[in-house]
Amino acid sequence: MYHPTTRVLALLELLQTHGRMSGAELAPRLGVDRRTLRRYVGKLEDIGIPIVAERGRAGGYALMPGFKLPPMMFTEDETLALSLGLLAARGLGLAEAAPAVASAQAKLERVMPDGLKRRVRAVDETVKLDAAPAPASKRADNRALVALTGAAQACRRVVLHYQNQNGDASVRRFDPFGVAFRHGRWYAVGMCHLRRELRTFRLDRIAGVEPLPEKFDRPQGFDPMAHLVQAIATLPRAFAIEVLLKTDLASARAHLFAEAGIFEESAGGVVIHAQSDELDWFARQLAGMPFDFEIRHPPELHAAVADCVRRLLRCSPAAG
Repeated sequence: MYHPTTRVLALLELLQTHGRMSGAELAPRLGVDRRTLRRYVGKLEDIGIPIVAERGRAGGYALMPGFKLPPMMFTEDETLALSLGLLAARGLGLAEAAPAVASAQAKLERVMPDGLKRRVRAVDETVKLDAAPAPASKRADNRALVALTGAAQACRRVVLHYQNQNGDASVRRFDPFGVAFRHGRWYAVGMCHLRRELRTFRLDRIAGVEPLPEKFDRPQGFDPMAHLVQAIATLPRAFAIEVLLKTDLASARAHLFAEAGIFEESAGGVVIHAQSDELDWFARQLAGMPFDFEIRHPPELHAAVADCVRRLLRCSPAAG
């Protein structure tokens, strides 16, 4: 059932939209009797909304002529935050993001003063954000995002209908601990009861989410983004790599992106444990490091680094 406050606000919305309405029209729209309707009218009057009530068979309720609710007021900082938030939402890889942003912005502009409206439009037309959006054919389903975030907040188990990268479908019980957005993709992170371990699932591959009555306990302080980064870094690939970076941990992380591998401090520096399908690509990452390194595994990485060095020498004018 609706809360009384919700019905009071619905009454105000009806009067703003339709002008004058009779009690016989309003009461069934709100799902209340005439006596309750009069009480709701009184609540609006108590908060300063002027209502004109006309008695008799032809009577009804209306807002006082000329009355308008004050426009929404935002500070300069709030306006900037709102504008950037709407702008960034377009790149979040959701199926209905663009039309939803346009609709939200249109609604806000209707109630914004002209000065703020101009500032919001200025940000929208002149600022560009690199949000690395996912391909349009692989947008995440809004319904999956809403269902999984709601289940994560309520610590309620769900059933996932999932399709992997090969097109194989599966149905699994899942405890969503959280949702993360990384490199243009949305991921759900949590306990998969089919595999009996923590797993990550791309939202654009989720065909359906069904809530279950069972509850679960989320690990205290669980960080879905940290787990996602580690999961990507440790994903098995063609080559397992181990390299000693002769620097400190902060410098190693500053010069290699988080998913490059798992960083481990050691006596001689920082050891990175990584997985890669292309040794030439990893060799180029090492070549860009401002500190020395020692390749421990695999032996083929030595040859890939040597090829990278020879190519750089050919491209350098000083090499001749």
